[in-house]
Amino acid sequence: MRSKLEVADIFRRHGDTFRAAQGNRLSLDQRKVMAAIEACRTSALGGHVERCEDCGEIRVAYNSCRDRHCPKCQGLARLQWLADRRAELLPVAYFHVVFTVPSPIAAIALQNKALVYDILFKAAAQTIRVIAADPKHLGAETGMIAILHTWGQTLTHHPHVHCIVPGGGLGPDGRWVECKPNFFLPVHLLSRCYRRLFLERLRTAFDAGGIVFHGELVRLRDPSEFAQYLKPLANIPWVVFAKRPFAGPSQILEYLGRYTHRVAIANGRLLDCHDGRVSFRWKDYRAQNKSKAMTLDANEFMRRFLTHVLPKGFRRIRHFGFLANSCCVQKLARIRAALDVPNPEPSVESKDYRERYALLTGRRLDICPCCGGRMVDADSWQHPSPPRSAPRCDSS
Repeated sequence: MRSKLEVADIFRRHGDTFRAAQGNRLSLDQRKVMAAIEACRTSALGGHVERCEDCGEIRVAYNSCRDRHCPKCQGLARLQWLADRRAELLPVAYFHVVFTVPSPIAAIALQNKALVYDILFKAAAQTIRVIAADPKHLGAETGMIAILHTWGQTLTHHPHVHCIVPGGGLGPDGRWVECKPNFFLPVHLLSRCYRRLFLERLRTAFDAGGIVFHGELVRLRDPSEFAQYLKPLANIPWVVFAKRPFAGPSQILEYLGRYTHRVAIANGRLLDCHDGRVSFRWKDYRAQNKSKAMTLDANEFMRRFLTHVLPKGFRRIRHFGFLANSCCVQKLARIRAALDVPNPEPSVESKDYRERYALLTGRRLDICPCCGGRMVDADSWQHPSPPRSAPRCDSS
């Protein structure tokens, strides 16, 4: 069912005023995301006309923007990604490990997104691989899927990486090394190693001139000020959280589905947009996950939402270790042989989005809403207005 209120509605009502107020503080990437979400599934992007083969019913379907930040355009991509991952699942325990950064690091990240988010990925992955490779702990090569989130429940800037890690690894002799029941790696060691690796990479980037500072952080351009800024961070705990292992492969996929193709806020969380104010639901984790409502000025809501626009081309889902794209086919085959389990069925693929949707969900989009017959393409257009002969519009 279509949500009564969407992020697109807020952008359409208040976007022009917001853009004028922000001026050059709004990046080109952020402006493009706003424009894409505003135009999504409207005549501005063109569309196609479908006609029922049985009763002749006409339906117009507008094109999607396909922007990864759009709350309406991630459903099919998420389903396809999960189908691909299903083929990689192993019959072992899986763990969920979360790596966060202190707020002073988050402030630097906000001004250097691509660089600092990349460090976050690499430091988290290297931490797990280094400690797991130690014979005192696992003594094996691990693999993981890492997913970047940059938001908290109230849309504040809170960069963190979710890692889904099989509970074991590929030993030097080619055998599968299982971790201890209900225990993956010591969290306190993960935290210390992650802190050290992250700060080392950050200092290297600074020495190479790769970090920019402006506004309240402009003083950090001075090397002594930067060193002083980082000094206390080397002596405080960095939060690394490891959750209990999953119950089985189906739970892993269900859990992954919550994290992979999410945007800063889903349309379903929006409550109201009235008199220039936006209300939405949020979950207070400090109050036993209690659901609460928050109201923000529309401009502040849009500012927070756009804070989480990623740099163009930045990959927010990455694979490491034996799950890395360059070697996962060969190494997963070796692991399955070591575990004596068969190879999985290939994932679902189809060029036509309607057929792919049907294969992935079991539901069809080409069913006539009037008689249940089959809808087929009759026409398409790229100009702003739909054909006059198409009275029925379906933008769901």
